[in-house]
Amino acid sequence: MELDERKLKILKAIICNYLETGEPVGSRTISKYTDLNLSSATIRNEMADLEEMGYIVQPHTSAGRIPSDKGYRLYVDTMLQEKEREVEDMKEVLLEKADKLENLLKQAAKVLAVNTNYTSMITGPQYSAKKVKFLQLSEVDSSQLLTVIVLEGNIVKNKIIRTSEAIDKETLLKLNILLNTCLQGLNLSEINLPLIARMKEQAAEYSMVVSDILDAITQAVAEEDDVEIFTSGATNILKYPELNDTEKASNLLYALEEKKQLHELMAGIPDTDGEQHAIQVYIGDETPLESMKDCAVVTATYRIDEGVYGKVGIIGPKRMDYEKVVASLQSLMNQLDNLFKKSDE
Repeated sequence: MELDERKLKILKAIICNYLETGEPVGSRTISKYTDLNLSSATIRNEMADLEEMGYIVQPHTSAGRIPSDKGYRLYVDTMLQEKEREVEDMKEVLLEKADKLENLLKQAAKVLAVNTNYTSMITGPQYSAKKVKFLQLSEVDSSQLLTVIVLEGNIVKNKIIRTSEAIDKETLLKLNILLNTCLQGLNLSEINLPLIARMKEQAAEYSMVVSDILDAITQAVAEEDDVEIFTSGATNILKYPELNDTEKASNLLYALEEKKQLHELMAGIPDTDGEQHAIQVYIGDETPLESMKDCAVVTATYRIDEGVYGKVGIIGPKRMDYEKVVASLQSLMNQLDNLFKKSDE
């Protein structure tokens, strides 16, 4: 007798219902629980087959069924395989999107530099709302676990943690359920000591493993993303006499090429969450970089998704054509909005 897709769905429904209630599960419950649209009689026949195959047992006469060890084993193996496929599929999609986004941002920087005749810079996406979206633990070997952490914005981070002993798949399943139940939707500040204590208590003998996993999650969530900055039109600044002084030009070009100062500049610009595009102007001493004290910097914020944003900047002389620069930024922001909306459809 084969375990076909229908039997597998019924078995999964029995196990999920039993995990929730702790009570034996009957055919009527399953008829409401699944999307199979089967009668109770048909489900009873399938449950009888599952019982004969050893996947479920009937603890009492005329009672519902509960999963057997064999049923739990199949459920755990199947679920973990599904989650692993989901994570791999997500990684492939994200890598493809990241490549397309990088090319788009490079082109945007080039267009801005050409249109304004100044120097442009644009950052890759940053993440202000680093909430835990999904967690998966899987065994690497008898002493290592792979922790896959998916954050809001579909940021995927992997961490290897070491264990003092091998952990079986049933226990890994329980830890996965515990972690996801307790941590999904939380940001770093919400993973507090009372919550950690409660999780350790529920993990019992595996409290140290949970502690190590929480450390890995905290580290992943707290990590500063290495935000890339794309620039274009660096030599445009040499067209303006007030910036063409050898020392000034050298300092500016170095800042644009080395980019560490640009990271400091862009990091110092507030996200101003909620403000559409948030165009801001910094003139002379208002800019935080010594190399740009004779410049003006106009910035704007683009948004890809909730909590996912980037920054665009234009650097020029203090006598720059502000009206043209602001109009160019607004036009670019509108184009990016339309492109990001289309990519999500």
